[in-house]
Amino acid sequence: MSMMHHKNCELDDMFQPCSPSTSEPTSQNGFCRRDFLLFGLSSSILSLFQSSGSFAEEDLKMVPLVDEINAYSYLYPVELPSKKFLLKWVESRKPERYSSAAPLSPDARLRIVSERVDFIDNLIISVSIGPPNSGFIKSKDKSTWTAKDVADSVLSDKSALRVTSSQRMSESSVLDAHSTEIDGETYWYYEYLVRKSPTKTAQESNLYRHYVASTAERDGYLYSLNASTLNKQWNQMGPLLQKTVDSFRLLPPTEDYVPPFKDPWRFW
Repeated sequence: MSMMHHKNCELDDMFQPCSPSTSEPTSQNGFCRRDFLLFGLSSSILSLFQSSGSFAEEDLKMVPLVDEINAYSYLYPVELPSKKFLLKWVESRKPERYSSAAPLSPDARLRIVSERVDFIDNLIISVSIGPPNSGFIKSKDKSTWTAKDVADSVLSDKSALRVTSSQRMSESSVLDAHSTEIDGETYWYYEYLVRKSPTKTAQESNLYRHYVASTAERDGYLYSLNASTLNKQWNQMGPLLQKTVDSFRLLPPTEDYVPPFKDPWRFW
């Protein structure tokens, strides 16, 4: 399935606000069995949508997340009123500075600075920050960067395994990539699959997660929002996740902003 092209319009025109409140559910601890739960649980949303195929976009309610520490924002879905369906998000990683964030690879270049998960419906939304990989992005002039190069740069560092960049790349398959300029800022969009199960006995529908992502550059670092679900749920959940990715924006820094290069030794 080809990626839906980004619509350059104001957030208020794209989404129905749920409420003016920006309160967030919180969790003090991470979930060490997250992958098991996400890939083992059956998805209630499949049965919800199997008769209608997808949700009514005008009915989708979304709320904002604003991270002032890292100066970005996005909208995430919370409710489909016409279907009496509520998404059950848990904030598995509260927004934190780059220096104290969890690394995605042994070299600790790419790090997750925030994450929320819906365990029941197998959904993940995360934001990561890391420097460009010089193996794919060789120039500091970002006007020369292609969306595919940016996608390959991010994905090459996105692995917790002690493997080479080429081995990490073999776990992922980029389906589509393009870029859009919004308010003078370039955003690179890409869609990809990640193979998650190495076993021959795993069900085919559980072998892959389907992702959409948006990346922007600031201060020499790539800020990336990734949203994913199991590949078997993509027809139902893909449009919903795409709206979240389309809403991702870098914000003007405030006094709370901590650039990634500041105090790299600090972990609190």
